[in-house]
Amino acid sequence: MNSIYEVRILIVDDNTDLLHLLCEQLSGAGYCHIQTAKNCAEARKVFAAERPELMILDINLPDGDGFSLFRSLRAEADIPALFLSARDADADRLFGLGLGADDYLTKPFLMQELLLRIQHILQRSYRAELADAGKKTLKLGERSVDLNDALVTMPDGSSTALTATELALLCKLAENRGHLVTFDALCSAVWGADYYGYENSLGVHIRHLRQKLEEHPSTPKFLLTVRGIGYKLV
Repeated sequence: MNSIYEVRILIVDDNTDLLHLLCEQLSGAGYCHIQTAKNCAEARKVFAAERPELMILDINLPDGDGFSLFRSLRAEADIPALFLSARDADADRLFGLGLGADDYLTKPFLMQELLLRIQHILQRSYRAELADAGKKTLKLGERSVDLNDALVTMPDGSSTALTATELALLCKLAENRGHLVTFDALCSAVWGADYYGYENSLGVHIRHLRQKLEEHPSTPKFLLTVRGIGYKLV
């Protein structure tokens, strides 16, 4: 997960118009994986097919109640949840929070408030994953490359720095890991559109990069040559 907007969200409510509105507003806010259910049975099917990473639950449902649904789903996975209900009694709110829900919002509500509460729940729940995603670490066998600091860490704990050109080449290859990157595409990524004259330098920089990334640079395992076309990072 690189962003909270990539999480899978499950919304359970028997009000079709509200479901449509919530999907529209969440999509407009940038969330790209939204699924809905109109009752407990549908919610369980969606949950089993594609485990959500956030649940938004109504309490009054045609075939049960949101509290019981939350308990049964939460027993399978510790997923953050927000109750969204017309039941505004303090006893209901406290009961929902006491079950372990992350938040409770009563209807009617301000859409902007709901979006803010969802954002805060996701940032709090997935802080560690988001922090790891921001590190931009590349693993190549027993060597680790920090693309933020342009450092290669060796198996013995020592490190060596990448030059700016080596870093630019590696970033382009890492973006297309497992796929061929042509000579022209690499030259353009490093030296821009006017790279003519630098083509002969590419092989030299690749050789230096292999010396830092590969255990045996003359027989590389990760940075491979596709003869006559380009290179591939595998």
